[in-house]
Amino acid sequence: MNRHWNEIQPVDMYSVCLAGVLHELDRKVLTMLYQPLIGARSFSLYMTLWAEVEENRLCARESNHYHLMNFLNINIQEIYDSRLQLEALGLLKTYARKHDELREFIYELQPPLSPEHFFNDGMLNVFLFRKIGRSHFSRLKAFFADHLVDKSAYHEVTRDFQEVFSAGQMTLDPEAMKASLLPEDQRYAARKSSEGVPLSSEQFDFSLLESSLKGAMLSRAVLTPSIKEMIAKLSFLYGIGPLEMKNLLLTAMDERDEIDMEVLRKAARDWYQLEKGNDLPELIPLVQPPALRTAAPEPSTKEEELIDYLETTSPRQLLIDISGSLPSKSDMQVIEGALFQHKLPAGVVNVLIQYVLIKTDMKLSKSYVDKIASHWARKKVKTVKEAMELAKNEHRQYLDWAKNKQKNSRKVMRTEKLPEWFHKKDDDSVPSDDGQMDVEAKRRELEEKIKNRRLKRRVTKDEEN
Repeated sequence: MNRHWNEIQPVDMYSVCLAGVLHELDRKVLTMLYQPLIGARSFSLYMTLWAEVEENRLCARESNHYHLMNFLNINIQEIYDSRLQLEALGLLKTYARKHDELREFIYELQPPLSPEHFFNDGMLNVFLFRKIGRSHFSRLKAFFADHLVDKSAYHEVTRDFQEVFSAGQMTLDPEAMKASLLPEDQRYAARKSSEGVPLSSEQFDFSLLESSLKGAMLSRAVLTPSIKEMIAKLSFLYGIGPLEMKNLLLTAMDERDEIDMEVLRKAARDWYQLEKGNDLPELIPLVQPPALRTAAPEPSTKEEELIDYLETTSPRQLLIDISGSLPSKSDMQVIEGALFQHKLPAGVVNVLIQYVLIKTDMKLSKSYVDKIASHWARKKVKTVKEAMELAKNEHRQYLDWAKNKQKNSRKVMRTEKLPEWFHKKDDDSVPSDDGQMDVEAKRRELEEKIKNRRLKRRVTKDEEN
C-alpha cells in the first residue's frame, strides 16, 4: 500500500521548466549549502532536472518517470520523497493535471537563495550549522564571502551614457517597439530571485499576537510582511508561541519603535537554549527517512502493508487517519517530544503511537509515551521492524509501567491491549473477553482505515482535477 501510488506513477509524464535562468553560483550554493540538508538523492534529482533543460532555454521536452528512475537508479517512491524535500525547501514547484488515465506534471525549478540570504535566513542557516558543525560552517561562510575593496581614497570617474553616445535626430520607431514584444505564451530568459522556504504563516496565531501587542501599547504596524515572515520561521524553528513571541518582540524594539531582526533572532535563540538546553534544533523528516525503510517494494501480507504505511505516513497523519479529525495541541506536543527531544525517526514514532493508543484506550499519555520513547532512544531503535520487535520483547516491562501509573488512580484492567502486529501470524484465535473484543474491533477499524486510505486520496485527487 505505497503512498506514492496515489500521487505519481512511472508512466506519468513530466516536463521541466526553470522559473529563471540558473547560474554557476546557484550550482555552488546547491552543492555546498543545500545538499547537507536535503541529502545526495534530492540534490541529484534537482541537478538532473536542471540538466534536462538546454542551455539558454527555460523548458525541456516531455518525458515519463521511467526515464528518471533509470537515470537516477532509484524507484518511484524515492523520486516522490525527493520531490517533496525539494518542494519543502522552496527549490521546486509542482503542477499537475489529469489527462485521460494518466497525470501530467510540470516541475518548475526555483533558484536557491543567494549566499547572503541563506546565511541570514534565520532558519536554514541554523539547520546547516546544526548539521555540519561550527568549523565547517565557518569554512563555508568564508568560501562564499570576500573582502570589500576600500574605495574611500578614490573618486569616481565613470562617464554617463550621454557623455559617450548621441542619439542624433533619431525619433521613436513604433516598428522596433512592436518587434520587441513577445507572444503571450513566451517569456524572455531572465534571472529570478528565490522566494525562500514556503513556510505557511497560518500555523502561527498572529491574531493572538496582535491582541497581546495592543495590551503592551504597541501598534500592529510593527508587524511588517518581512517581520511576519521572520516570526513564522522563528516560531517553527524554536517552537515559540504568540505570548512568548510578544516578549521577544519587546526586547527587539529599537529607539525608533521598529523591530531589529538580528536582535529578534538572537533573543529567540537565547530563549530556545534557555528552555531546551544548549543544542540548536535540527532538520528532522516528518516521515521515515528512505535509508531507514524496510518495507517490501510490493507488500503481500497485512504486516508488510502496515509497515509500508507506517514508513510513508507522518505521525500527525496517522492520528488523523485513526481518529478522523485533526489532533489536539496536547497530542502534537507528545509527538513532538518523541521526534525532537528523543530524536526517534517518524516511522518508529508511528509504532509507538499505535502501541500506546491501543493499550491506553485511545489516550495519548505524555508520561507513558515519554518513558517508552526514552527507552527506545537508549536502545537506538531506527526502523519500524526494530520498534515492533522491541515492543514485543519488552511488553511485560511496559505493562508494569502502565500498572504503576494506574494503581493510584483506578483499577488496572486485566486485559492486555495490543496492536495487530504484536501477535504472531499463526495466532488466529480471538479471546472471548468483552474488553478484548473491543480491542479487536479497534484493530479491525484501524486496519480498514489504512486499507481505504489510498482509495479516499485517489477520489479526492480525481475530484480536484
